Amino acid sequence: MPENTTTVAGAARADGVRETEVCGIRAFLASPDAKESTEGREVSAGLAFRVGTVDETYATHGISHLVEHLALHRQGVTEAHYNGATTSTATVFHVSGTEEEVVAYLNGVCASLRDLPLDRLETEREILRTEASGRSDGPNQALPLWRYGAQGYGLASYTELGSWHLGADAVRDWARTRFTRGNAVLWITSDTVPGTLELALPDGELLPTPEATSALPVTPACVRGGDGVVVADGVVRRSVAATVFADVLGRALYTDLRQTGGYSYTATAAYVPRDAEYATITAYADALPKKQDAVVGGFVDALARLRTGHVEQSELDSVRAKRLRSAESQTREPDALVVSRAMNALTGHESLAPAQWRAELEALTVGDVRDVARAWYSTSLLQAPGRGADWAGFTEAPQFSVPESAVTGTRHRSIEDAEWTLVIGEDGVGFNGPGDRVTTVRYADCAALVAYPDGGRLLTGLDGFLVAVEPTMFANVTQSRIALIDRSVPPAALVLMPMRDPERIPRPDVPAAASTVASAASTAAEGSRPVPRSRRWRAVLVGARILTLFFGLAAAFSTLGELDSPDKNYAEPVVLWVLAIGAMLLAQAAMRRRGRTRGRAAKS
Repeated sequence: MPENTTTVAGAARADGVRETEVCGIRAFLASPDAKESTEGREVSAGLAFRVGTVDETYATHGISHLVEHLALHRQGVTEAHYNGATTSTATVFHVSGTEEEVVAYLNGVCASLRDLPLDRLETEREILRTEASGRSDGPNQALPLWRYGAQGYGLASYTELGSWHLGADAVRDWARTRFTRGNAVLWITSDTVPGTLELALPDGELLPTPEATSALPVTPACVRGGDGVVVADGVVRRSVAATVFADVLGRALYTDLRQTGGYSYTATAAYVPRDAEYATITAYADALPKKQDAVVGGFVDALARLRTGHVEQSELDSVRAKRLRSAESQTREPDALVVSRAMNALTGHESLAPAQWRAELEALTVGDVRDVARAWYSTSLLQAPGRGADWAGFTEAPQFSVPESAVTGTRHRSIEDAEWTLVIGEDGVGFNGPGDRVTTVRYADCAALVAYPDGGRLLTGLDGFLVAVEPTMFANVTQSRIALIDRSVPPAALVLMPMRDPERIPRPDVPAAASTVASAASTAAEGSRPVPRSRRWRAVLVGARILTLFFGLAAAFSTLGELDSPDKNYAEPVVLWVLAIGAMLLAQAAMRRRGRTRGRAAKS
C-alpha cells in the first residue's frame, strides 16, 4: 500500500463496491477483493453534487453549468484526464490519472468552489455561448419543453439564460448553498483513500430532486417535428422490467423499420433514469422525406404490437441473455458499478444487490414486459415529421392556451395581420387571433421576461408558451405599457439583455395599409400558426434546402467525373461545393430566425 493512503471502514457488497464516508462526504470505493493493488495503476474518481438544471428557473438556467466552468478554470494543464459535466439532476467533476493527480484535481475543485474565480465571469459566459452555438441538438431536443414546460426537466430544451446575465453575487451564493459536503457523493475506483485528500467544502443538506411538472393535459400526445426524425418518449417507474422493455422496443423498431421495411438506418430505444423513482425511455428512428409516412406507420405499429402483449419469448430471452453477459463483465471490472452506486445514492434510488437484480431478471415474463409497454404508452409523447398522429390515438399537444386564460387590457393590432392582436393587461399579456386561438402568459406564471433596451420583451410562461411584445410589430405599444410589464413580472424572472443587432429586431414584412388583405390571405392559404415573420423565413428555409441539395449533388457528380478524367480540372467542382455550402449556411440562418418567432420555442 502506498505510504499516503488509508483504508477506510465500510461494508462491501457482493458487487465489489464498498460504501463509506470520506471527509464528511458519502463515498463509494472498489472493495479490496474486487481489484488487485492500485499501486502504480491509473485511478478514476469523481465528485458529484445533487444540483443541476432541474433546480434552476428559466431565468437562472445555466447557473450550475457556469459554476462548473469556473471551478475547472484553475485546474490548468495536467497529464491527468479530467472534466466536468452538468446534467438535469447533478453537476459532476471527474478525473483519471495517478493518485497524486487525482488528489490535486479533487482538492483543487473544492478550493475553487469555495472561492470561485469570479474575475473570469465574463470570459466563461462567452465560452458557454460558444459551447452552446456548437452543440448539436439531439432528435428529442423539443420533447422536454412540451412535456414539462419551461421549468424543471423541461429546461433541457431551453437556452441557458442565466449564464447571460447573472452577477457575481448570485453565482457565488449558488455555489455556497448547493456545492456542499452533505449534497455530494464521491467515488474512487480503488480500495484505498489517499491520505492527502481534503475535499474542504461547506456543510449542507442533501437536496431532493424536484417533483416533475406537466404541460400535457392528455397523454398519449403528439407534436409536429421537422423532417427526417420520428421520436417518442414515455415515463415509467425504474425497474429491471423497464430496462428490458427498452431493449425489446429497440429491437422491435430495428427489425421492423430497418431489416424488414428498409425505411430507416437508425432505429433504437434508450432507458435513462430521471430521478429516484422514474426513468424516461426514448425511441427514435430516422427517415428520408419520401419514406416518413412509412416510418411513422411502422413506428406506431411496433408500439401497438408491444403494448397489446405481442412479445415473443425469444425476444425476451435474447435481451435477458445479453444483460446477463453485461453484468458478468461488470462484475469482473466494477468501475462502472462504483459510479452507478454513487449516482443512485445521490438521487435517492436504492441500488439492487447483484443477486436480487439477477433474480428479478430471470423471473421476468412477457407479461411483465407488456405491462411496462402499456405504462410507457399511456404517458408517451410522439414527435412526427410535419403531421399529427390522432389516427393512432395520439392527441395533439396544445398549440394555444385555453381560451379562458385570455387577459383583458389595451389592444394593439398586429401590423402584419389585423386578425391578430396583442393584449397588455394588468394580469398578463396575450396574443389573440380568430376563434379560440389565444396565447397567454400571466405575470404570476412567467418563467422568464427577456428585456431588450430597444423595448422588445419576450415573456415565457411556466407552461412553455411565449408571447413576444415587439413595439416594431404592433400598433401603439407605448413605453408606459412596456413599463407595466416590467414592474408586474416577478423580479426573479427578469433577464436584462444587451442591445440587439438591428438586423435581429423584428420588422413587418408588409406595409401597414396592405397588411389586412395580404396577411389574411397568406394565413388562410398556409393553414399555419400565425406568427409574424415566420412565413418569410420558412420560404427562405425551403428554398435554401433545395439549393443545398441541388448544388451538393451537382458538386458530387462533377467531382466524381473529374476523378475519372485524365485531364483533371477541379475548378467547376470547387465552385459547386462553395455554392452548396453557401446554401447550407443560408438554411441554417433561416432555421435560427424561424425558431426565434415561434410561439412556443425552445431556444429564444
